[in-house]
Amino acid sequence: MEFVPLGPGFAAEARGVTLADVANDDDTYRAVRGVFEEHSVLVFRDQDVTDEGQIAFSRRFGPLEVTPAATQGAGTHLVILTTIDKDGNIVPGDHRLALRNKANQLWHADSTFKAIPALASVLSGRIMPEHGGETEYVSTRLAFERLDPGMQKRLESLFAWHDYSHSRGKIASNIVSADERATLPPQCWRMVWKNPVNGRSALYIASHVYAVEGVADAEAQRLIGDLTAAATAPGLSYEHAWRRGDVVMWDNRATLHRGRPWPAHEARTMVRTTISATAADGLESVRPPSRQAAE
Repeated sequence: MEFVPLGPGFAAEARGVTLADVANDDDTYRAVRGVFEEHSVLVFRDQDVTDEGQIAFSRRFGPLEVTPAATQGAGTHLVILTTIDKDGNIVPGDHRLALRNKANQLWHADSTFKAIPALASVLSGRIMPEHGGETEYVSTRLAFERLDPGMQKRLESLFAWHDYSHSRGKIASNIVSADERATLPPQCWRMVWKNPVNGRSALYIASHVYAVEGVADAEAQRLIGDLTAAATAPGLSYEHAWRRGDVVMWDNRATLHRGRPWPAHEARTMVRTTISATAADGLESVRPPSRQAAE
């Protein structure tokens, strides 16, 4: 088993290890978990991926999210990201499935808009286009470390509001269903998440952010825009070119990601599991004080 660096200061490929190895062997899990904490993005190539195997691998890292209503895979631990409809046809560009995929081309972290945010996401490539459809990652940990100490201190005391409807509304007004709006109310989190394992802090921002507590709207939007632009500047990303059988795991506490376009006539199916954050993952460090007191 070896880990090969991939990106500019983060991201690594795990070689000589399978998802089943991590799921079934404690020593392998501990080694992989250590690299995950350090590198934030882990790539596993040439995996024999099944739904059950992906769930077992993901569950080693923590409790799994249940897929909400109106999302493919609802009621399970799987999110199905596909451009193929129930009849086996590739959907047109204005179809709800295609619009949801387009929304994923915004820089974001998963589940920042949920009452319990995500530690990590695990995404497997099942049906891949011949070209395009890459996933691009940046480190918000390294982005935070590049800021001057004064800005770091300011951000550590700020709280941002996240809303699923806000980010999806940038693409089309009809993507989010009434059920989703009702079950996914806005959430407020600190703008900096500290990793309890290594003590390093990361920006906790996303396209889901629509406001910053105590900051005027215009100034808040400028701040989020400037921070996102700095984190995602050219030369700072790792872009993963997918092959069938690839599995990528990333730390939502310390990265942003976005999907890249692919030919509309080519089929694409990916499956995601999402691991919920716990107190052991530093969740308390990102909660507003009032929420901590209430619990």
